[in-house]
Parts: sequence; C-alpha cells; structure tokens
Amino acid sequence: MALVPHSHAGQVWVPGGLSVLGSDDGYADEGPRLSVQVQGFWMDRTEVTNGQFAAFVRATGHVTDAELQGGAAIFEVPDEETLRSRPVAWWRFARGANWRQPRGPGSSIQGHETEPVVLVTRADALAYARWLGRDLPTEAEWEHAAKARSATRRIEAGPRDARGRPTANYWQGNFPLLDTGEDGHAGLAAVGCYAPNALGLYDMIGNVWEWTRDNHSGARQPHANGDVALVSGWGQAHGPRGDLSAKAVIKGGSFLCSPDYCVRYRASAREAQEPDLPTAHVGFRTVSRR
Repeated sequence: MALVPHSHAGQVWVPGGLSVLGSDDGYADEGPRLSVQVQGFWMDRTEVTNGQFAAFVRATGHVTDAELQGGAAIFEVPDEETLRSRPVAWWRFARGANWRQPRGPGSSIQGHETEPVVLVTRADALAYARWLGRDLPTEAEWEHAAKARSATRRIEAGPRDARGRPTANYWQGNFPLLDTGEDGHAGLAAVGCYAPNALGLYDMIGNVWEWTRDNHSGARQPHANGDVALVSGWGQAHGPRGDLSAKAVIKGGSFLCSPDYCVRYRASAREAQEPDLPTAHVGFRTVSRR
C-alpha cells in the first residue's frame, strides 16, 4: 500500500446520504436516534497499522505522547487474586510502553507490522493523518461508514454470521480472565482478517476502538472496560496538551468487548476517551474529503 501524501491510496469511497445515527436499543448514550445528512468522503479500508505508522515516524521524526509521557495504559489478563485486590485490575500504567514497545521495555512490534497501531493519542493520530493530507473522521462520518446502510444490530446480538461464527475480533469467554479465541485471535488481530462491510471497510467493529475528531457530548456512561485514566494515574501525572475537561469520541469497540461485560461491538456504540491518554485498545483510520 503506497503512502503517497494527498492521494487516496488504501481508501474506499463512502457515498454521502441521509444516515440514522445512534440506537434506541443500546446503551443510554447511543440514543435517541438522529437523522443527519453526511457528505461523501474517502476512508481507509483498514485501521492504520504498525508498519504504516513506522513509515510516518521515519519520514517525520514524530515522537508520540506515550514516549513523551514515559508510558501508557496496557491490558493484562489478571489472576484471580489481583482481580480481587483492586478495581479494573486488567489495566495498568506501564513505564516505557509506547507504540514501538507495546508491552513495555523488551517488547517490540517485530512480526506485528500488520496489526493496528495502538498506544497513540488523538494528537498522534491527527499528526499521521495530516502527513498524508487527510483527517480523522467525525463521529457521524465514522458511524455512517460503519453502518453502510445496514440495519442497526441489536445490543444482545454479537457480531456473528448466520452460522454463528464470529465476524469480528472481540472477546469470547469470561472477561477478563479467559478469552477463548473462538474468533481466531486472543488479543489484537492483523487488519483485514474478517470480511469487510458492504462498502469494503474492514474491522469497523472490534479489534481496536478508533479515534474520531469529535469531542464527546451528551450522556456519558462509565467506561465499559474500566476507567483507564483512573487506573493509570494519568490524570494526576500527565496533563493533556489541550482542554483538561474535553473527552474525545471513540467508536467501534475492541478485542476487549465481550457479551458478558462490554457490549460495544456495534456501529452505534460510542465511548468517551481522554484524548491524550495512550491505551492498548485504541487505534485509528483516516479520511479524505476531497
């Protein structure tokens, strides 16, 4: 996939039209449904990968927020003792963790170049997008593209096909102790492992949450996988390079969404995320509006 600034390499055209956003059959922050007119745009077929982000860093020398902050929030399967000892015990702030070392010093992305880049903040994602002459999608654009004019999935219906097989990378099993990997992956999957939606877009549901350029407004539900900012101590140790009160909208759910805990693997699902907090379950894709 060529990385040529101001081109539409690796993107598909998303036709504009009237789109119904939200859901009346989901979490409170997904409703009420709203009809909006969305202009057509180009969108990346897949989430931005480690390999693509590495090319950007080599070309620009960009230093990510996680590198500047000295760490990031990572997910770890806790043992039962740890799970009993503190809330949301599956999250911890790992010193030295960043996109190059996703589990901290000694880890690397070697062999994982086709997985989505994580531990990047919204500012990092915007820097990558602007390098290519692109942008991050708005929440309306993202949801319009994810739904691809299909019916809204009911909250109790996981992403499975007519034969009951998983169609996205999400958590199967007892969260957070056991991911059975029924979908073929326990943890991140390489982009494009599952069938695309009707527009040819891959992994719009599951794998990683995706940054949008919009700040969160309206009803707010607690973080479905636990308040990462609280667990990491980010709020006390690392002030964001912007509005302390603003939270960004992330969309699509991740490999941590599970039927028994976080039912957010749907196009209408949304979450409020600290824009300058790098975490192991949030990535992004870019759009072009010209």
